[in-house]
Amino acid sequence: MNAVLPQTFPLATVPLDKAVAKQFRLIECTARHFEGAQLFEADAGVVPGLGRPRTTARVEAVLADYFGAEDAAFVQGAGTGAIRAALNGAVSAGDPLLIHRAPVYRTTEVTLRGLGVETVEVDFNDPAALADALASGRFRWAYVQHTRQRLADSYDPGGVLAACRAAGVRTIVDDNYAVMRVPESGVELGADASCFSLFKLHGPEGVGVVVGARDLVERVRADNYSGGGQVQGHQALDALRALTHVPVMWSVQSRVGAEVAERLAAGEVAGVAEVRIANAQDRCLLVRLDRPVARDLPGAAARYGAAPYPVGSNSRYEVAPLFYRMSSSSLDDAPELADWTVRINPMRAGADLVIDILGRALRDLPRDAHHSRELKD
Repeated sequence: MNAVLPQTFPLATVPLDKAVAKQFRLIECTARHFEGAQLFEADAGVVPGLGRPRTTARVEAVLADYFGAEDAAFVQGAGTGAIRAALNGAVSAGDPLLIHRAPVYRTTEVTLRGLGVETVEVDFNDPAALADALASGRFRWAYVQHTRQRLADSYDPGGVLAACRAAGVRTIVDDNYAVMRVPESGVELGADASCFSLFKLHGPEGVGVVVGARDLVERVRADNYSGGGQVQGHQALDALRALTHVPVMWSVQSRVGAEVAERLAAGEVAGVAEVRIANAQDRCLLVRLDRPVARDLPGAAARYGAAPYPVGSNSRYEVAPLFYRMSSSSLDDAPELADWTVRINPMRAGADLVIDILGRALRDLPRDAHHSRELKD
């Protein structure tokens, strides 16, 4: 029997009018830190006194201003590099680190293993359990993933951060897939640092940023003293230019996703048994099918123009709707969904195209579940 999707608790999104206001505010912050022609100029190298390009420092100041933080530091390695840099600046081998009881994102797991910290899990969905853990006095730092690690996660990230702050526990937030899509990022909610990839925000490959408390950001910057580790001025400017349209783009994408979910739930596409909106990493649609052909669907959808795999989950390369398997961390938590459920992200497409591709792809796949399994064998 096919597995049923759990109830999901999607994070709030930003309506279009407020997304436009966010765009305008970013440009206002840019105007405070750049003079005219500087927006068309970029330098490189370890500038004496700065330790990084002047242009990079200006864009860091823009981001700190925009997010209401004390400081910001660009890093190489995209979101993974940002998380690694922040954690490396905060904790040492053997230190206890409070984390959510859920499968850890794979690259973050590598970072935690390499740091040698003692990860202590507590269910963030249970406020009483979180309060007990914080009251133990064991922790100086907690690590919070803004988007959902488990499909049924329901915790309010702001509430988790507030509880940590009240207990004197500092926090680092993985804001990948959330920043500029949700109303407030981790650092805007009171975290000591937000870490995220600029590549996931249409910026250049490999660029990430840590935005937050000055003492932590200064440690990140001091650790990244090598010239080869710097984000050069042209990369920083490229990231800033890309950010200017991201709030509106993601607001539109969220609206399209909601429309697709409503139409699928109403039965517009034969072969769809169930649909959920979820922050399973990126905000997406989880579509449970009426037969176990989920592994075959991305290839079938690709014949009609869909992207069959991600590049950076909302990178500049991704314009066609994505039809793909569920994320690895979601499947770690719910492996029984692998044959039945696909992840769909509209990317830059409208609802009509997403619905059309899904319907045509499902019509191409065999109705007989046993035949489908034989094809895979």
